[in-house]
Amino acid sequence: MSAPSIIAISVGNSRIHAGLFINGDLQSDEHFPNNQLTESAHQIVQWWEQIASESRATILTASVNDSVCKPLSAMIQDQLSVDIYRIGSDLPVPIGEQLNPETITGVDRLLNAAAAYATLKQACVVIDAGSAITVDFVDGEGTFLGGAITPGASMQLRSLHENTTTLPELQLALPDDNPFGKSTSQAILHGVFHGIRGMVQRLVEHYAQHYEAFPFVIATGGDAKLLFENEGLVDRIVPQLTLLGMSITAKHALAVTEADDSDVRT
Repeated sequence: MSAPSIIAISVGNSRIHAGLFINGDLQSDEHFPNNQLTESAHQIVQWWEQIASESRATILTASVNDSVCKPLSAMIQDQLSVDIYRIGSDLPVPIGEQLNPETITGVDRLLNAAAAYATLKQACVVIDAGSAITVDFVDGEGTFLGGAITPGASMQLRSLHENTTTLPELQLALPDDNPFGKSTSQAILHGVFHGIRGMVQRLVEHYAQHYEAFPFVIATGGDAKLLFENEGLVDRIVPQLTLLGMSITAKHALAVTEADDSDVRT
C-alpha cells in the first residue's frame, strides 16, 4: 500500500511548520512565525496544486495553539474549499500510551513519539526543544510512557529579563568557550545552555536506569541543533519529526479505512 500525499501543518506556540509529502516522502517544508497566516496559507495553496488531482490527497493539521490553527484553517478552506482533518480529533495518533487516565497529552509529543518509534523500532527518548522543552520516553514495544516538560530556552531568557530589573534581554546563542561567564550576558547564556543540556542528560540517565537499558536519543524542535549538535548524548537530530509523525498517522488511517472496506466487501 502506497502512502497518501498530504500537506501536514503543525501549529506550535510560536511558529507554523508545514510540509508537503508526495507518496509518503517529504518533498519540502517551511517555517513561518505564527503571525504570518497569509504567507502560510499561500504556501499551502501552492503545494495543494501539486497534489489536488490525487484521489487520496489530504490536508492535515496538528496544533497546540488553536488561536492560530483555527483562523489558518479557515483561510485555507476559503481559498481551496477542501476538508481539513485535525489529528487528535479526526484522526488518532498511532501510538499506545501508559498515562494517568485524566491526562491530556499535547498532540505534538505523541506525533514525535510515533515518528521516532516507527523509524527506530526500539526504545527511545524524544527531546523537543521549542517554546517548551519536552523529554519523553517510548519503550521497546512502542508505548508512550510520558516524560518531563520544562520552559524552553527563549522562555527562560525572557523570564530572566522580565522578572529582574537589570538583566538584559537576550536571544539564545552558543556561550563562549570560557567556562566562567565573564559578562552578564555570557553568564546568562552559560546558565541557560548548560542548564538545559544538564537537565536532559539527567533525565535520560534516569529513564535508562528505570528501563535497565540505555535508549536511543532523538531530538527535534527549533532549538535542537544549537543545543544538541555535537552533544554525545543525542544520537540524531530530526527537525521534521512532527511532520513525519503526521505522515505516519495519515498512512495508518488509510490502512484502517482500507481494512474496514475489505471487511464490508467480504
